[in-house]
Amino acid sequence: MQLIHPSDTARRLIAHVEGIKQERARERNLALAVERLPFTIRRVVTEEDLLKAVQVRHAAYARHVPEFASTLRLPEETDFDKDCVILLAESKLDGAPLGSTRIQTNLSQALHVEASVELPLWLQSHRLAEVTRLGVGEGRMGRLVKIALIKACFEYCERNEVEWAVVTGRAPIDRQYEQLLFADVFADKQPVPLRHVGNIAHRVMAFEIATGEARWSAAQHPLLGFFRHTRHPDIDLSRSAAHRLSRPLLPHAPAQAVGPSFNLLLSANIA
Repeated sequence: MQLIHPSDTARRLIAHVEGIKQERARERNLALAVERLPFTIRRVVTEEDLLKAVQVRHAAYARHVPEFASTLRLPEETDFDKDCVILLAESKLDGAPLGSTRIQTNLSQALHVEASVELPLWLQSHRLAEVTRLGVGEGRMGRLVKIALIKACFEYCERNEVEWAVVTGRAPIDRQYEQLLFADVFADKQPVPLRHVGNIAHRVMAFEIATGEARWSAAQHPLLGFFRHTRHPDIDLSRSAAHRLSRPLLPHAPAQAVGPSFNLLLSANIA
């Protein structure tokens, strides 16, 4: 009788479970409505991609916080961190950058927000991702790009087994996070000054990924259909484009505290 090493059994079990997950994902995709977007969203993988992301990032911040935007003309040190992924939205018409955002996980280092606050133990023990540097163009197209980037962030968290997404929001932008069903990390719900958002007082908020769809469904959220019941092939987060940017020869901004994030760039009519 052939003896099976425990590690072989574990590998087979993992492969079996992964196969089931992939099959269920394919079944869900077949059942979903398909919608094409006038732009694509993908991971930044080249220096050219990064410069496009920096271009739209700077332009967006220049409309809201022009003084700080002057520090965002070049790539930042954080853009090259191994736990960071940058997403880029590009026009199908001419390839112009329409939006970008950055996702940082806590797999090998603390989140940026943890430079200012100590997260509660119940959150520290989980796999986290913080979303920063969301920037989009103006008008109706900008709003659509923004919502699609938010969907991409949720999908990234799901695919990478992130348990909680973390954001920070100043008044009145924090209300928009509430609309997305983010909850306060701290019981008093009081804003606190944060180094990585220019020492402006923000609420620290989090979203449990696993229960997101159920909570959106219970709330009859207006974005439920877009987020969960529609497949967007133009949002491509495939691992084929997952290699990390190497530090290039092109100039980049010196290391500094991360500036105003996700929160400053959301419009009032996000929902």
